[in-house]
Amino acid sequence: MPVTSGALRTLKADRRRAVVNIKVRDRLKEAVAAMRKKPTPGSLVKVFRAVDRAVKGKVIHKNKAARIKSRLALLVKKK
Repeated sequence: MPVTSGALRTLKADRRRAVVNIKVRDRLKEAVAAMRKKPTPGSLVKVFRAVDRAVKGKVIHKNKAARIKSRLALLVKKK
C-alpha cells in the first residue's frame, strides 16, 4: 500500500485511468478485427476514429497508429 496520502491519490487515479484505457483499447481491437473481416470504407472510418482517440488519450503511440492506419487502408485499396 502507498505510504503517503499523495501516493494513495495517485494510485486511485491510476486505477480510474486504467479502466478508461482498457475500454479504449478494447474498442480499438474490435474495430480493427471488424475491419479485417470485412474491409469497407465505412469500417475504415470507424477504425481511424478509434485509432485517433487512442492516440489522443496516449493509450497507443502515434507511430503504431500510423502503422495500423496504413495497413488497413491497403486492405480497402486492394478491394
